[in-house]
Amino acid sequence: MMKRQRGFTLIELMITLAIVAIVAAIAYPSYTESVRKSRRADARAVLLEAAQYMERRYTQNLTGGYNAVVQADLNAAGLGNSPKDGATKYYQIILGTTPTTFTLTAQAQGAQINDSCGNLSLTNTGAKNQTGAGKTVDDCWR
Repeated sequence: MMKRQRGFTLIELMITLAIVAIVAAIAYPSYTESVRKSRRADARAVLLEAAQYMERRYTQNLTGGYNAVVQADLNAAGLGNSPKDGATKYYQIILGTTPTTFTLTAQAQGAQINDSCGNLSLTNTGAKNQTGAGKTVDDCWR
């Protein structure tokens, strides 16, 4: 009587490996886009918080207008980078002012540079913008 051997054939192993590779090829880009989207959401939150900071400072110092606030003030308030805590920063918040206006720009850094929304910006009027190609402002700000 012949003893039957048990185990996987090479074909079964190759089919399983091919299925895992196909699933990984589909899942990984989706995962990385979700990570970028969450980093972008954090940058939006920091921009909105920085805009509130700018408005508070404007009402406290009417004589200097928005020009009274400089980048160092924003950094000291913990609003110079996104995320605000953690070692890796994915956005740098850049402040541009005139006496009556300001523009806050979240400039993508590191791994976030490849984000399809590019840099995000917010003005004193609440106007939102982005520099990426292929996406609308609404896509990047929701």
